[in-house]
Parts: sequence; structure tokens; C-alpha cells
Amino acid sequence: MDVPRTLAESRAAGRALRDRVPRRTQGALLLPERDPVAVIEEQNRDRLQDLVPLRIGRMLESPFAFYRGTAATMAHDLRDGPRTGVHVVACGDAHVSNFGLFASPERRVLFDLNDFDEASDAPWEWDVKRLAASMYVGGRDKGLSEADCADAARSAVRGYRETLAEAFARSALDRFSFQIDTDLIEPLLLKEGRQELQRTLKKARRRTSEQVVQKITGQTEDGRTRIVDQPPVTQHVTTATLDELTALFEAYREPLRADVRLLLSQFTVVDYVLRVVGVGSVGTRCYIVLLEGPAGEPLVLQVKEATTSVLATYGGMVDALPSGLVPAGKVPAQGRRVVAAQRILQAQSDPFLGWITVEAPARTGRPRVDFFWRQFRDMKGSVELDRLSANQFVRYGELCGRVLARAHSQSPGTRVASGYLGRSDAFDDAIARWSRAYADVVESDYAALEAAVASGRLPAERDA
Repeated sequence: MDVPRTLAESRAAGRALRDRVPRRTQGALLLPERDPVAVIEEQNRDRLQDLVPLRIGRMLESPFAFYRGTAATMAHDLRDGPRTGVHVVACGDAHVSNFGLFASPERRVLFDLNDFDEASDAPWEWDVKRLAASMYVGGRDKGLSEADCADAARSAVRGYRETLAEAFARSALDRFSFQIDTDLIEPLLLKEGRQELQRTLKKARRRTSEQVVQKITGQTEDGRTRIVDQPPVTQHVTTATLDELTALFEAYREPLRADVRLLLSQFTVVDYVLRVVGVGSVGTRCYIVLLEGPAGEPLVLQVKEATTSVLATYGGMVDALPSGLVPAGKVPAQGRRVVAAQRILQAQSDPFLGWITVEAPARTGRPRVDFFWRQFRDMKGSVELDRLSANQFVRYGELCGRVLARAHSQSPGTRVASGYLGRSDAFDDAIARWSRAYADVVESDYAALEAAVASGRLPAERDA
């Protein structure tokens, strides 16, 4: 829908939407017919086939791990559900484990969304439901009661609703510059939660390029630093020579900011490996690249394949950001989409964030492959959910909901969404009900995956 120009008109439009889509109806789960295993098989076709068993093995760890790896199935399930028609720049995979800590360019530790592979122009409700359902599924995974799981889902939605209202009490410029750092997080946590935050912060601050290099590299006989193979998670491949990778590194540098481009011009590519990451991303082409500066100082970059968003392939969206936010090109670049979304949704983004498009090998059947580049593990950290008590988990859900609202508030459509949500808890309760119903679906789908592996339909390999 077209967003009215003023805040007052937008809020009025949002309130009017309650007549067409009552907030309580958002709790209805309208599940289309689908085979969840077939969706996984379809995604596997374009992945590195020797890594597919590892992807399945990681999804089998628990229903929550399965949920993390099935953004495509959920996008399919959301497409026919109730929605207001208001779109935002959406994360596309805003589950609770995709929030975490990272370093700003000024070396402050921020808390924000950290995964944008599936980002797209999409209904604002979809990210909220992805987060809320992850609280319910994650709560069950922790052994929490159904009441605690419902509280966690409801708390995430309440945090989103309240923060969205607070955001529009600020000016557009203030919303743009607002950040959630660790000083703002602590008051939201109980005493024990603050202790867990400090433990996570301490661990994150140690995660620098120097620490990563010490952990993953060794010395060759002639004294050169090289990444050590740890198959199948980390392994050298013959995808490109160092000279070819250097050419790609130079192509990636070219459109970056002048200061970052000048900085990176002082680094030389010395090694690279294929690196398996996450759950849902296993089998996509992901590499880590080791570079050295003039004094031998290390820098580690990640180069990750950017595929079409599941919100497009399974959710029916256009697989793009709103018109005008990304420069028009002859060929849509998925890497550009991911980078643009990250810069929009994060309060501050990695200065090394960039993208390239390369010609694909003939055997892939695709004309090109898109990649995005970023720094690898620069003071990145995440809260270990299994260490949180029930109360801490509920509060953490609220925090993630607040962060999601800050990200969405950059899109004009959330002015309307805020008016639709209002000050009551009607939407909160509806999504908590929806999350419980969807958690049951996740467990049923997980059982279907277990059966598919047991029957030999899908191969599975556990991490060593």
C-alpha cells in the first residue's frame, strides 16, 4: 500500500486497517498443503552436494536447529496468512539466534540483527512471526513450560510494538542514528542476565582477526602462514588460484568507500578455504580469505554466496528492496541486495561490507554467482540460549523484539504498522497463539525429516 506522507495520516491509516484485518485474526494459522522434506530437497539442488548431508545432520540436532534451517518452508507457510499489506525492508530470517554482538567501526560493541541473506521487501508481520515462533520453539528446546514459551513469544512482540511507538516519537534523523549498545541492554536484564551478558561480551571482545588467525592457521616449512584444513568444515579447494582471487578482491574493493578502499589496498591475499557456516547456509559457497598487511598483520574476510531470497522463491515476494533504494542495473545482483539490506537494517554496519558478481562454471547451469564480502568474526558474539533462565529468556525475547522494531522503523511503512498495533496487547496475544500453533507444525516437520533420513530419502552426516 502507499504510505501517507505525514505521521498522523499514517497512524490513522493503520487504525483503519484493523477493520479489514482485525488484530486477533493474526493469530490464525492458515497452513497450505506442502511437503517440508520436498522444500529441503529443492533447496539442496543448487548447493555443494558433498555438504548436503552435513546440512541435514545439523538440522537434525533438534526442532529448534531444524527451524533455523527452514526459512524457506516458513516463507511458504506465511504467504497465504492474514497480513495488512504494509511492507518494509524485512530481514527475512529474524529468528532469535540471528541477533548478536559485533563491533562498530569505533570499536564499540553493539547488539543487532546479524543475518540478511533472505532480506527483501516484504510484510512487516513476517519478521515478527519468525522471531516470535523462534522464541516458542527455542523455549521448548530449553525445556520451558508452555506458559513460559508463550510469555517469551508475547514479550518479543510487545517489545516490538512498544519500541515502534517510541521510535515514531523521535524524528526521522534520530531514528536513523539510534543504536542499541550494551549500556542500553543491561537495564533490560535481571542481575543474572547481566552476568551472562558480561561473559558474552568478554568472549566477543577476544574474537578479532588476530585471535581467529591463531586458531585456524599454522606455519608452513618456509615460514608462511596458511589456514589449516579441518574437513568438512574448513578445507582448501581449487575454485580459484590466488591470482584469480586477488583479481576478485580488487573488484570487490573498487566500489567501497574511498577510505576503506585505500586501507584494503595495503593488504595481500595469501590463502583461502571453503568454510561451512550455520545451519540454513550449509552447502552454499562460503569462503574465508586470509590477507596480510605491510607488517604481516592479519585480516580475515568472509566471502559468502548470495542466492535469491526465500521470501521470493517461496513467499511470493519480488526479491528486491523498495524501488530507488538500490541503483538500477542490467542484472539484479543478490549480493547487492544483501549488502543494501544490512546497511538499512543495522544501526552501524561493517565498513568492509561489499559485493561482487562472477561468471559461474558451466557445470552449475547458472550464468553467474553473486557474493557478498564482510569481516569474519570481528568481535562477534551471541547469547547462549541454553544458559538463560526462563525469566532471562523472556527478557531476551523482548530485547530482540526491540532491536527488530528499530530496524523496521527505517522503513516508512512502519508508521502505518505502529498505528495498526496501537497500545493494546491484542496483536501480542494473537501472535503468541500463532507461535504455539506453528511450534507444533515445526515439530511435525522435524519428525518428517527424521523419517526421510531413516528411510534413506535424505543423507545425513553429523558434525565430528
